[in-house]
Amino acid sequence: MRAVWGAVWLVAVALAPMRTAAQQVEVVDDLGQRVRLAAPPRRIVSLAPHATELVFAVGAGARLVGAMDHSDYPPAARRLPRVGDSRSIDLEAVAALEPDLVIVWPTGNPPSQVERLAKMGLPVYRSELRRLSEIADAMRRLGMLLGEAEAAGMQAQAFERELTALRRQQEAKAPVRTFYQVWPQPLMTLNDQHLASDVIRLCGGVNVLGALTPLVPTVSTEAVLAADPELILVSAPPASAQAAQQVQAWRRFGRVAAVAHGQVRAVDPDLLNRPTPRILLGAREVCQALDDARRALGRR
Repeated sequence: MRAVWGAVWLVAVALAPMRTAAQQVEVVDDLGQRVRLAAPPRRIVSLAPHATELVFAVGAGARLVGAMDHSDYPPAARRLPRVGDSRSIDLEAVAALEPDLVIVWPTGNPPSQVERLAKMGLPVYRSELRRLSEIADAMRRLGMLLGEAEAAGMQAQAFERELTALRRQQEAKAPVRTFYQVWPQPLMTLNDQHLASDVIRLCGGVNVLGALTPLVPTVSTEAVLAADPELILVSAPPASAQAAQQVQAWRRFGRVAAVAHGQVRAVDPDLLNRPTPRILLGAREVCQALDDARRALGRR
């Protein structure tokens, strides 16, 4: 019997390194950089609201220990300790949480602070998505990194099915010239490289100022009037006082096609600007707005 148990012990010892190696995970993040971890992370800090949503979406929300301001979905995200906002990361707060993975947003976090996180020896995953078609793949890669490949794969498949169905519904619809106001003062929009513009394209819209740079250009009212959009979308929760004010502000420009036909609409920025599964809810709102504009303009 001792010989048998001795043999079992030797096999277990021999297999231990193999088990450890099997736990290692490696993926390529959204900027093409390899992220290698000895094991799926147990303590995750998210530095963007959309990244927080994605972690919950792939089934690893319970392992989040910190998040940025405005990480408000799902409701459990609101209880996470805050480690800064889009202007500044509280590096000491991040370090104190002892994360074994930090998910950053390259265009939303200060680059110098992201670099400092890496120099502190913290593993960094960069989350930056510009197209609807990239979201499912991002969920799969993130799920693999977090040890939730099966759950992430199911969520990704569901997203792809719904996106495909929505694309089919929008095929061959008449184009609508669209202006998306992401901020009222100063007046700001999003160019064609932004995810929100991909949603507008999906629904048959044409971003009238999409050729501008940078990603979030500041524009003049005169430039919008000259472009004569047939639909104006303002980024604000539709039932809010903020939305009512922004919609009202455009009504004095009665010569603009969108105003003349009553096609100034508010859309929820959290549903339209975040690259998460919820963006399909925002896409349906935008597609409905474009359908309403087509009817008002006498198009199909």
